[in-house]
Order: sequence, then structure tokens, then C-alpha cells
Amino acid sequence: MTEQELKKIITGGESSKVQFKEHLPHIDSLAHEIIAFSNSQGGIIIFGVNDKTGGIRGLSFEEIREVNRQLVNAASQKVYPPVFLTTETVHINEQALVIAQIDEGAGKPYKDANGVIYVKNGADKRKVTSNEELARLLGAGGYMQADEMEIGDSSIKDLDERLFAAYFKKEFEMTYQEKGMTLEEALSVKKVMRNGHLSLAGLLFFACEPQSFRPLFTIKTVTFLGNDIGGCNYRSKPEDLSGTIPELYKQSMQYIKSSIKYMQNGQGFNSIGEPEISIIALEEVLQNALIHRDYFKTAPVRLLIFDNRIEIISPGKLPNSLTIDEIKYGNPVTRNHQIAYFASRTMPYTGLGSGLRRAFMHQPDIELINDIEGEQFIVRLPRLPA
Repeated sequence: MTEQELKKIITGGESSKVQFKEHLPHIDSLAHEIIAFSNSQGGIIIFGVNDKTGGIRGLSFEEIREVNRQLVNAASQKVYPPVFLTTETVHINEQALVIAQIDEGAGKPYKDANGVIYVKNGADKRKVTSNEELARLLGAGGYMQADEMEIGDSSIKDLDERLFAAYFKKEFEMTYQEKGMTLEEALSVKKVMRNGHLSLAGLLFFACEPQSFRPLFTIKTVTFLGNDIGGCNYRSKPEDLSGTIPELYKQSMQYIKSSIKYMQNGQGFNSIGEPEISIIALEEVLQNALIHRDYFKTAPVRLLIFDNRIEIISPGKLPNSLTIDEIKYGNPVTRNHQIAYFASRTMPYTGLGSGLRRAFMHQPDIELINDIEGEQFIVRLPRLPA
């Protein structure tokens, strides 16, 4: 990092990715800072800068040695699992500062010797106390899949046997009875039920009323008058769409198709109009929003139709430091393996990681936004001018 780059960062003050330390803190406190960065988006700690004023004090040669030593000790002996960090010394006006770079960790959740977990909260840090947030960290670290979790108060009585039987026959070309299996055995083998309870994936594909257990796993739809999400006027605002994931997909596509314009584009009057937005692109991005959303977040998918665009907003940022460029070119990381598996056999979904490539082929002007701070993923499809 250059002196000018460092000056610019210091001038900007502390944030969720920048922390100042005028003096070397106690090793336990240092470990807590490393844990919070590792469990969040990563960041840097700059030693030798006052955290109240941003004033540069600088470090002596001995202090530089001690900061580096304590950083290594904290990261390797006080953080579980241990993390790897890098340091460098940069001079500003002959004042030496040590910069520690901590990356977002792949082994979340990181914790201290007492099992306490910290995350960044703006420029500060806080302890993780809710089960939902802990589950999301476990999911990010690959220790837990949201779609495999048991729905504790569910049972086989909540299953729509007709849906599951049709799915099973389609996959195996015979019924589970013809396979010599009981319904319970078939449900267990397909991971629809665990320990007498529906899994989340089982609930979302085969339950009679999925929203009776997860009421926020719906799709909120609004057709606005104008282009402002903060506007008070709308053309259409139906009740939230509910049902299984395949049912949500079908209802959403019907709503979109009834809301967009169909253009003549030089065809004869008796020809069917061409949609202003590629239906293939809409199918792909909508399926992605339902299949790859973060199901640790208890929030709905939002389908918003404006005069100049359609927005599909799914809960959760891209997982595991995945970037927009990577998913555009077919390098996905599947967040919900069981949901993706069921979808590949009940919906027009291949699961090959080619969906967005296909969407861009048919609709090149799609805009993708990975909102890391808001923890949501936004897809925008421009509409034709009125």
C-alpha cells in the first residue's frame, strides 16, 4: 500500500472494514477484532493511528516488532479455527504504521477461547447471540445447509403425498411402492424427512402449506406507478404469492407476463406480440432468486415492476466471496444443494450453472447488483420506454 493510499483510508475514518489502534491492545481484545473481521467481510487494522481523532502517532521499531508478534500469536493461538493474516509497514511523514490485512474467512464461524463469536457492526463489533445468525455463519462455513435443516414442528401429516409421489415416479420411472418402499422410507432416502420432520427443502417442495411453517418465504409483488420504490402509488399490489417453490415460480411468471408490454415489431396484426423483455431471461433470473437465495434469512423475495424496469430482489449476498463476473461466466457456488436437486426435476431448471449465461444471451442489458451491506442480490431488467 502506498503512502497516498493509506492517507486516503485514514482520512475516511473507521468503518466496517477499517479499524484504528493507537497502541497495541491486550491480545484477547486483538483476537476479538480479528474474529469480527473474519466472520464479516474482512478488513484492515491500522496500528499507530488514534481511533478517536485519526491522528497519526506512529510506532517505534520495538513497537512494530511487538505488533507483528502479537498479531501472529492472536491469529494462531487465540482465534478458533486459526486464521492467516498479512502485515506491512508504511510510513507517513516518517511515522511508521503497521497495517494488518484480515480476509473474510472460509471457515466461519470464528470464535475465541471461550467460544464467543464476534461480527462487525459498522465500525464496532458485537457478539453473535441469535440462533438464526449463528446458523447463517455455519452455513457460510459449509458446516450446515439451510435446506437440510429439520422443521421441528412438522410431520408426515403436513406432506402433500400426491406431489411427492409424482416427483418420485418422474425421477425413477416407477412409484416408490413399485420400488418396494414405504412412503416413510422413500421420504428418508430423498431427504424430504429427517427424524420424523420435514426438511426445509422437503417443506418448500412437497408440503401442503409451506407458509404455515415459514410465513415469510413468499414473493411480494408490486407494480409501481413510476420508477421510485419509495412511491405511494401503484398499479397492482396483490396478496403475497405463496405455495411450494414450483408454485411460486409459476405464479410469478404469470404475474410478470400479465404486466409487461407485447410489441408488434413489424408483424402482421394477427401475430402474437413479442414481449418487451425476454421470457427466457425472466425464467432464469426468477428461478435463481428462488433456488439460490439465502434461506437462513427469514425474508421474502421481492418482485417489483416499475415503468422503466423489473427488479427481482432475493435475500442474501453472493456466498463465499463469489463475484458477479464469476456467476455471469458460469462459475456458480450452489448455496442450497437439496433445493437445486429437487428443482432440476420439478422445474425448467438444469442446475448446470448456465442459467445466467443463457439469460444474458437473450437479454444482454440485465444489471446485477450484489448488495453486500444490505445482504441482498438485485437483478434489474430494463423495460422499453412507454
